[in-house]
Amino acid sequence: MSAGSHFARRGFTLAELLTVLVVLAVLAAVAVPLWHAHLLRVRRADATGALIALQAAQDQYFGRNARYADARQLGLRNVSAHDFYDLKIRVSDDGLAYLATARAAQRTGQDGDARCAEFTLDQNDRRRAVDAEGNDRSADCWH
Repeated sequence: MSAGSHFARRGFTLAELLTVLVVLAVLAAVAVPLWHAHLLRVRRADATGALIALQAAQDQYFGRNARYADARQLGLRNVSAHDFYDLKIRVSDDGLAYLATARAAQRTGQDGDARCAEFTLDQNDRRRAVDAEGNDRSADCWH
């Protein structure tokens, strides 16, 4: 028996440490983009919720005034509840139609959602969504 055999091996070898680092890097490379895509999808509810709330306010306003209103008249902010989307309302000259738009805000990173870049809703409850290139994605985005 040699004198060195009485001591237990302590610590990690460089190869073991590098193996762990490579595994962690691969996991991060997979997990981070998936998490980011999940956040974009979850935040879309901020747009749809804001447009549905705006629609309810428009219906109430129309019931009292026989015309639709702009955001100022409704007393609404021009951003969604969690600030992920900028809101805009266009009202027809006769006040009998409107188009509400929620567009992903640049200041929040939500503008990275190229799949559902803009949502619209009108007085007839027509719901539409388009991607960053203008292609219809209503079925994917309004759910």
